[in-house]
Amino acid sequence: MRVKGGFASRHHKKDILKRAKGFRGSMHARFAIAKERVMQAERYQYISRRLFKRDIRALWIQRINIAVRICDPEMNYSTFMHALKTLNIAVDRKVLAEMAVTEKEAFSKLVGLAKQSA
Repeated sequence: MRVKGGFASRHHKKDILKRAKGFRGSMHARFAIAKERVMQAERYQYISRRLFKRDIRALWIQRINIAVRICDPEMNYSTFMHALKTLNIAVDRKVLAEMAVTEKEAFSKLVGLAKQSA
């Protein structure tokens, strides 16, 4: 007995066309073209998730560096982070950047500790 697989292939095509919703021209209507466009869009999504993490980390570093320079003009980001590491203060960059913006006095105390150890 021959198995045609109509439900599975129809389900697959509907899924691809649903993910291609909003694409321009025939890219959202024709399965063969939509399949390529969806695959490329997923590739871009995969890459962009990593680029977003990279950009956010760079933003945190810039905020920390500016705040360190405001608290102590002679210290920079790298010496500050090295001093925190030698003092065994385990605070990640996200929290440090948030402290630099919202809790300036607590951040300046950390900079003071780092300056004493350096």
